[in-house]
Order: sequence, then C-alpha cells, then structure tokens
Amino acid sequence: MLSCAAAYWRGDASRPMMTRIYGISFPKKSMLDEYLALLEEAKKRDHRRIGKELELFMFSDMVGKGLPIWLPKGTALRLRLEDFLKKIQKRYGYQQVITPHIGSKNLYITSGHWDHYGKDSFQPITTPEEGEVYLLKPMNCPHHCAIYKNSPRSYKDLPFRCAEFGTVYRYEQSGELHGLTRVRSFTQDDAHIFCRPDQVKEEFIRVMEIIQIIFKALNFDNFEAQISLRDPNNHEKYVGSDEVWAKAEQAIIDACEEKGLPARVEYGEAAFYGPKLDFMVKDALGRRWQLGTIQVDYNLPERFELEYVGEDNQKHRPVMIHRAPFGSMERFVAVLIEHTAGKFPLWLTPDQVVVLPVSEKSNDYAWRVKTELEQQDIRVIVDDRNEKIGRKIRDNELKRIPFMLIVGEKEAEQGLVSVRQQGAEEKGQMTVQEFAGFINRTVAEQMTAY
Repeated sequence: MLSCAAAYWRGDASRPMMTRIYGISFPKKSMLDEYLALLEEAKKRDHRRIGKELELFMFSDMVGKGLPIWLPKGTALRLRLEDFLKKIQKRYGYQQVITPHIGSKNLYITSGHWDHYGKDSFQPITTPEEGEVYLLKPMNCPHHCAIYKNSPRSYKDLPFRCAEFGTVYRYEQSGELHGLTRVRSFTQDDAHIFCRPDQVKEEFIRVMEIIQIIFKALNFDNFEAQISLRDPNNHEKYVGSDEVWAKAEQAIIDACEEKGLPARVEYGEAAFYGPKLDFMVKDALGRRWQLGTIQVDYNLPERFELEYVGEDNQKHRPVMIHRAPFGSMERFVAVLIEHTAGKFPLWLTPDQVVVLPVSEKSNDYAWRVKTELEQQDIRVIVDDRNEKIGRKIRDNELKRIPFMLIVGEKEAEQGLVSVRQQGAEEKGQMTVQEFAGFINRTVAEQMTAY
C-alpha cells in the first residue's frame, strides 16, 4: 500500500467523493525491495524539501496557492540559468523581447488559445471601459506574433528570432498543485522563430543543438526524443489543414534523421496548432521528465495574417517555430534539484565557498578571505557562529556548498586556507590566490564546452 487520497468519481466535482487507494505489486520481492529503496531516495531528493533547506523558494497562502516566490539564493540560481541561455541565444542570433503579463481577450480568440485553453485560464479581467476584457497571459506566442506583425518583413529579414523569459498563468486545480512542478504562475524560456518554408529544417536543427548544449552542461546525459503528432483518427481538436500538418510533421522527421537523433513517434500528443519534438529526460533515479520542446506551426501565422515579401515581390506566409529548452523555469529547477540532490555544478550553485573560522580570533581573517575571493568573482559566505568547527562543518555539508575553507590563527599568520571539498577528501592548504585560481579554472573548464 502506498497512499490514499480523496477523489471525485470520474474526476467530476458534481459526483460523490470517494477514497482512492494506491497500491503496487511485483512478481519478485527483490523488485519490491528495489522499488521501496527508490521511493526512499526520491523522498531524500524531493525538491520541496531541498528547496526549503537551501532557501531557494517558498510558497505563501497569503500570496496565493500555486504562486512560487523565489528567495535570494533561488533567484541567483535561476538568473544564472537565464544568463547561460541568453549567451547561447545571442550566439544563435536571437533578440530579447519583453511583453505584458496580460493581453486582450481578442488576442487569444485570434490565436485560438481561448477556444482550446479558455477553461484553464484565470477569469477574464474587466476594466472601467465597457466591453474591454483582458486575460492573464496563458501563452507568450500571440504577443510574439504581434511583434512580428509590427513591421513589414522581407525574405531577407528572415529568420526573425525573438526570445523572452515570459511569465504565464494557468489555473490548476488545488489538488493538482505540486511544488514547482505544477504551479499557477511560471516563466517559460520562450522563443519564436519566424522563417521561410525552406529554412524550417535548418532552424529546427539549430534549436536541437541548443537543447543538447543545455543538457550537456547540466549533466542530463540520459534523454530520448519523442515526435508528437496528431491523432490520425480525430482531426477536429486541431487547427489547420491536412496539407500544412503534413508539411510540419515531415519537417520534424527530416530534422531528426539529418541530425541522427533517434526518436519515437507518439500519435495524439501534438499541440493543437502543430506537431512537436519533445525531449524526455531521465534523472538520476531513472524517472522520465518532459523538458525541452520544439514545435512547428503553420497555423498561427495564418490566423494572425503574418506576411513577408518574397524574392518574387509577392506576399507569403512565414512558418513559426515555438521553442523552450528549459520548458518552464520552475519545473526545470525542480527536476534539476532532484537530479543533483541539490549539489549543483560549481558554475551554477548560489554559494560556491563557505569560510569557517576555527574561533572568534579568526573571524577578521575569514572576512578578509571573503573580500579577496569576491574580488575574483567567487561567491562566498562566512559562517562565524559561535559554534565548534566540527558543528560548522556538518551544518555546511548539509547546505551542499562545494568548498569549505577552514581558517585559524596559523592560516591567518601565513595567508593560507585549509580546503575541504564537498564529498571528497581534504585538498590541503593553499594561499587565497591559489584557491581563487583553482575555482576559476574549474568553472572555466565547465563552461568552455558550452
């Protein structure tokens, strides 16, 4: 027996409340033992527990259910992830944009999101002006279509790539909320590429490269690709003609073949406006998570009447590629926490070093070490509590800080630090400058591959 929970019959709130009992069985006791061990490890890695221990994020009933609040350390980690992707995007020719958190209801009627996702949106917002209705933004793509439409475009201007870390809002039932993985407010690392039909495959491949760079940098080595296509037996829940769907689906299949990326096909998993390539990542416990996604869309350009002037001096429709390597920042960070058990790569972790003075006599030197390391762009904190050094070491190991520098009167006299690495043997003594060089070289080695 695993757990039990209240549930409405067939998920309908108007039907009777029942008790749902969860259980599992295995043909061999050894398999059950493995599974129970996996459950215990999953509890240890639960991002909600680790996020609280490391002071990364919080929730408040006063603020509202499902609305994550990023604390300073979590904000630093998230911004570092954003900066990392922004540098890659700049290399690949993206331009950053910022769009409002709300949009006119008519915008989402035009895009088709109101018909398909209206029930999952928050209630429309009315203004003092009669007939004026807005929605909290459920998607970034309609706003980006408006940006494209703002200026005349030539075939020479394409591809046009715009990117935004845009916060969106979806109404999730209270019982479906779960830490950072299921929330009502989340930020997508969204980008949209508007290109000519002959550029689709090349642009799609470039996005695949970005996603693989990110996975490599964060040690998501075990992943598979999934081509998500329409349900062949039910075309009514999708927008667009069979012709444009066939083109979009074939473009994804061709890109995977050219890149040599094995991908399994899943029917009925496409977005309502186009097929997509989803990246399914296995974490350290072997659990599958859908993270990066790329979608080919011939329909929104049609609905928004987007155009460019071709070589023939005639007007043509661009193709739109939707792309989110992280997916949502909240969900990605949750998966990253559980994958690493909170032991982030040195370049990413909020605190890289903690300085531990042996006694109050060494406090001044500990703070001088901190200042010197910060001048070398190293992220450092000092634990100068009036506690024994053994207690400080144990406490800071639980904080998963990669390096501890122990300093006493002897180190202060000689300008040294005693270095302990998280989960490894002591590295001995170094000068502060030697240690700073070691840290910066390690970070540089981690980042040069990306």
